[in-house]
Amino acid sequence: MRIRARRGHQVAAAGVARKPTVLCWHLLTKDEDYLWARPALVANKTRAMQLQAGHRQQKGSRRGPAYAYNIKALRDREMLIAAQAERSYDWCRNGKQQLPKPGARAPQFGRTK
Repeated sequence: MRIRARRGHQVAAAGVARKPTVLCWHLLTKDEDYLWARPALVANKTRAMQLQAGHRQQKGSRRGPAYAYNIKALRDREMLIAAQAERSYDWCRNGKQQLPKPGARAPQFGRTK
């Protein structure tokens, strides 16, 4: 929104599109997995793509790797870990500023009271 207000809609759209493109390029050229990926979510998406591609459904009582995504406690734990990792990344990137307290509101820039 800041770039859009300053430089226009098309420049902002190009900047937003560039970020995931650069991320994908780095992941593909270095042949690495995404560092902050949630394992249960990735397994669930991978299995869904396999089923759409025509792979056979597994029959029987054995649970597959995507089953973990059905457990709400595990999903919530992975989301908390991902949020902590994002806060740590922001903390490192922004010059080791003080971490916000959990549940604190984000600062409102550009608004006057």
